[in-house]
Amino acid sequence: MNQKKLYKTVETIANQKFSSEKEMLIEVLNQIVENEEICATGGRIWKLNPEDITYQLLFQTGTIEKIDSDFTIEINDYPLFDSVAKERTIMGNETNEVLRQKGILKYSASGVGEKFKLNGKVYYEYILALNSDDLNEDLMLTLNIIATALTSQIKQKRYSRSAKELIADLDKARLLQKSILPEHEYKFHNYIIFGVTDPAEIVGGDFFDYLEIGEDKDKLGVIVGDAASKGVSAAAEAMYISGALRMASSFEIKISPFMKRMNQLVNKIFSDDKFATLFYGELSSDKGGLFLYANAGHNPPFFVRSNSDDITLLNPTGPLLGPTPNAKYTVDNINFKLDDVLLIYSDGVTESADGEFKPYGEERLIKRLKEVKHLSPKEITYSILDDVINFSKSGKYNDDKTLVVIKRIS
Repeated sequence: MNQKKLYKTVETIANQKFSSEKEMLIEVLNQIVENEEICATGGRIWKLNPEDITYQLLFQTGTIEKIDSDFTIEINDYPLFDSVAKERTIMGNETNEVLRQKGILKYSASGVGEKFKLNGKVYYEYILALNSDDLNEDLMLTLNIIATALTSQIKQKRYSRSAKELIADLDKARLLQKSILPEHEYKFHNYIIFGVTDPAEIVGGDFFDYLEIGEDKDKLGVIVGDAASKGVSAAAEAMYISGALRMASSFEIKISPFMKRMNQLVNKIFSDDKFATLFYGELSSDKGGLFLYANAGHNPPFFVRSNSDDITLLNPTGPLLGPTPNAKYTVDNINFKLDDVLLIYSDGVTESADGEFKPYGEERLIKRLKEVKHLSPKEITYSILDDVINFSKSGKYNDDKTLVVIKRIS
């Protein structure tokens, strides 16, 4: 029988919709036995039971006297299972007395599905056995092709199912992460804030938030953070830190002990290879434009005056969160005047690279900020983000990118 045609035949049968792998295997075995070209008079499917270290009869068909449906064979008592694990497909004289009494004097068997390691040896999760009046090399090749096609289909269906479940989980994670991010635009007394996060994957480790502080809501905390790494792990860390920040802000703790407590929390909760950077700034209803801030190892935000191109860097006032549990954080300040702009960003912005691995860099970011500082916070944010994306569209490196712009408007 044409091997490629046989493979396609089995693939076509197995690719139909089945409620279970067992149902798929049964249908394939039935079709094999009915196929006159294969010359099989019957067959069985055995399934590995790792807990009992046995193979249990899963299904049987054909003209041979039926075996008890709960019949099992201990692996240690049946050396042919070791041979199947090594050779994939074997044939020979039956040695099990119970099977011989049922008229099974010769066998051909092939391993199907994944392999499992038991007591230092490897075994297939299924064994497909055929009976035939003529056990020869052709039947052995036929059975080998059938087993290969079935194994391929089993793996594909599992991977497809896993991928669908992963996508569903990621979609849930994306929605959850999106739900904890604030609205992009926020107006607070004399200021307008606009922020956006562009994750490198479905979910990411960057986060930002606006925290209303005090019963009178006369203060607003503005947070931008970056959890180490990317993807789901970083997103989980980011969501935890973001949630902890929201809870802590309700207690109106002063900035230095607030940052110290967050650092100890990250150190305690996450493994020692995890860390996060965090910038925390606090606006108030103060007419003088006072802005207090602490920077835990985050990229220094850029502060630009409306009447000049002078740039002030809001440098770190303490180490990043996590590795040093007893670290201290100091507080610094700037004063906003009318139309002054503060840009807070994550390193995914400046480290975005073009096709030649040249990074976007701080100089280009500062240049762009100066060019667009007269615009609204929303326009500033998207103008910079578009420039970064266009710059790096032919590059391979990609990381989460977050931008938050604060502008005093009155």
